[in-house]
Amino acid sequence: MIYHFRLILDTKEDVFRDIALEETDNFEDFHNAITQAFGFGGSEMAIFYESDDEWKQGDSISLFDVGDESVRRMSDTPLNSVFPDVSKMLYVYDFLNLWTFFVELIETDEPKPGNTYPMLIYTHGDVPEEAPEKTFSADKDAWNDDSFEENGLDEDIEDSSQDWY
Repeated sequence: MIYHFRLILDTKEDVFRDIALEETDNFEDFHNAITQAFGFGGSEMAIFYESDDEWKQGDSISLFDVGDESVRRMSDTPLNSVFPDVSKMLYVYDFLNLWTFFVELIETDEPKPGNTYPMLIYTHGDVPEEAPEKTFSADKDAWNDDSFEENGLDEDIEDSSQDWY
């Protein structure tokens, strides 16, 4: 089985690539195909996150061992262990610049004779020279006055003008 993915760079301009991989390829193969398709060196840290239809971050698959047994490694995780049960993922490349991509499984089909995979199928748009700026925000309802009490954070803070030496 061949998986066809669309990878959309999180930027104002439309920049995306369509890539086809074999279902038995692993996520490190996928990572390498993505970095080549977008013109990156491929040596920076990267991670995939399973996602839902609203692009909320779920379980992760890391390029390197991060010392957490719950995090899968790309080299040990075949694509068919995640797809097609999951159809959307987030991919983050280069943790200093946070190149962020929306990954979607758009089609499956049988291998075509003579094709070699991974295969870059389609490109659209130019990758900017610098990663797009990210705006981080939090859900203002996630931390209310009650949550501080529940977490033991409601104690008075000592006078901050006190000398600390």
